[in-house]
Amino acid sequence: MPTKTRVARYAQYALEVLENLGLMVIAIATVVAGYQEVMLMVNNEKVTLADLLLMFLYLEVLTMVGLYYNSGKLPVRFPLYIAMVALARYVILDVKELDVWHLIGVATSILLIAGAVLLIRYGHVRYPYREDGTRQSSNLPNFGKE
Repeated sequence: MPTKTRVARYAQYALEVLENLGLMVIAIATVVAGYQEVMLMVNNEKVTLADLLLMFLYLEVLTMVGLYYNSGKLPVRFPLYIAMVALARYVILDVKELDVWHLIGVATSILLIAGAVLLIRYGHVRYPYREDGTRQSSNLPNFGKE
């Protein structure tokens, strides 16, 4: 039994190291991409809305990495926010080439993602979790239990 516990500890440690390495690679790559985008704006002597939205996407990714480092948790909402901004950026960049149905599809996707964010937020407010990850029973339906 002690060997199994030791193996589990080493496996957990290895996963934590890989997780931290992955997060560092994501953060460094995001900073490099942000730097490249800023240099492109400086060289072009022009800042467009598409550039600003791309910078916002980079900031969201960095925020997501920082939040994960601080809390050890990653709210599902952050990738959804990133998806909405990415779709909005796509529409802004390609609006002239999009046909009506394609534009309606992308707009509907943004609305569906926004609806998902609202549902997730409602669920977290209505049915909150304790720090240990279990649901608080005070907000759950009582179904006849006293």
